Amino acid sequence: MIKNTNDGTSRAPYLRCDINGGTWTALPETSTGPRGTDEQILAAAKAAGFAGVQGADAALCKRLGLGATSGGRVNKVGEAGPLAKSLKEGGYECGTLHVGWGMEDDAEVDRLVGDILEASARHDMPLYIETHRATITQDLWRAVQITRRFPDVRFNGDFSHWYTGLEMVYGEIEPKLEFIAPVFERVRFVHGRIGNPGSMQVDIGDGTGRKYVEHFKEMWTRAFAGFLRSAKPGDYICFAPELLQSTNYYARTFRNAAGKEVEEGDRWQQALLYVEIAKRCFADAQQRVAAGRS
Repeated sequence: MIKNTNDGTSRAPYLRCDINGGTWTALPETSTGPRGTDEQILAAAKAAGFAGVQGADAALCKRLGLGATSGGRVNKVGEAGPLAKSLKEGGYECGTLHVGWGMEDDAEVDRLVGDILEASARHDMPLYIETHRATITQDLWRAVQITRRFPDVRFNGDFSHWYTGLEMVYGEIEPKLEFIAPVFERVRFVHGRIGNPGSMQVDIGDGTGRKYVEHFKEMWTRAFAGFLRSAKPGDYICFAPELLQSTNYYARTFRNAAGKEVEEGDRWQQALLYVEIAKRCFADAQQRVAAGRS
């Protein structure tokens, strides 16, 4: 069994709103996001209300009173163990993983997933396989089959890769949400990113009046409900906005009046909005679980 992240207390299971370090990477000068040394940026993240950081120095996070999570890539059997050991020794609470390149057959997938489960247990380090393009979880069908062969697998839900990459709104989306219910039940970390059917990271304005935003809210709520159904005292699920820069083609760019290409919106402000949305989704999930609904 891959463990939930847990703070060692008797606190009721909760949502911890973190931020992925990519969100402040290469922010344009027009952004309101933090700048300066690592310590200054992390202090600003804490002041903005984030409780933890993915992708920063764990010791510095701890000194500032922030949680620390990390990530990595596993391409071959045997790589998960050293990664889990490194994360544990580095003081991280969990790791999210890109696994394989998406060209693996079922036997290769099974060897990779089995290795990750074994490494997670051996090193007492939660390892959450990310739903991501160009990996073994790049499509709905394969991800669900993994849950059937490995019920103890746990995921980091980065649903923009599916929503946009698989154009989930092509046809009816509800049957697809029902089909991936076994994934929602096993999500223990969420990367906050919202895409529309054509672009996987878009500025959502104030979050209202956009059907695709409602779809992401539903996916986040179902994932939080999956966590809550089996969570124990002290367990928490991290929600970490991961709004990446234009240099790797995530943030969209448009020409301004001066003809200069600029990023769409302010990724930092969008991350703050995402947290408020996630909190409402978690409250909705609590209500659903209490009422016995999916």
